[in-house]
Amino acid sequence: MTAPTTGDTIVLIPGLLSDRTVWVPFVDAIGADGVVADLTTQDDLTDMAHDCLALSAGRMRVAGHSMGARVALEMARLAPDRIARLALLDTGVHPLAAGELPVREALVALARDHGMQALCDRWLPEMVHPGRHGDFGLMDALTAMVLRQTPESHARQIAALVNRPDARSYLGQIACPVLLMVGRQDAFSPVAQHEAMQALLPDARLVVIEEAGHFAPLERPEAVADALIPFLLG
Repeated sequence: MTAPTTGDTIVLIPGLLSDRTVWVPFVDAIGADGVVADLTTQDDLTDMAHDCLALSAGRMRVAGHSMGARVALEMARLAPDRIARLALLDTGVHPLAAGELPVREALVALARDHGMQALCDRWLPEMVHPGRHGDFGLMDALTAMVLRQTPESHARQIAALVNRPDARSYLGQIACPVLLMVGRQDAFSPVAQHEAMQALLPDARLVVIEEAGHFAPLERPEAVADALIPFLLG
């Protein structure tokens, strides 16, 4: 079956240490309207947003995961008339938190000094529901995705994150419909964080994905698709 077209470009934006793997469960349903962004060459969220806006000259429906959702919000700030819908998954809007910088810097040093496998072993388990650590299909796919990155691309993305803006200052100006989604067991970007975002957004719906961590789109793709696909294509 051919996926319906919306007339808008659907931009899917992966997050930190991620690529199109995060969006594989949804690309067939989205069809020819969809394009997956690449955030591996930039070291600034605003530059990432400009590059994503350059993927099409027209209107967009944007879904971002984690850091990718922060980029999606920056796109809405830069070009509000071009963003028709926003889906923000497992993310946040706050600036650099107290104590966050040394943790980020330690991970950059770990990848630089010991390689991406060491970084993956340290970082990935906390991003996934503990009950899924024995799901080798899921964990192997996520591990392979992280290992496709490099210490240099990781360092660039961390630089973008530690210098991120405080998006809370403009959430109230985002007039387009927003879908917020988060894994119930996302310890990195918890449900309460998304509830606070919903309170600031004029037109937002929150969907909590049960039995899922930070990588909810891959941990529970069917549940995510049930909300995400109608929102993007409707």
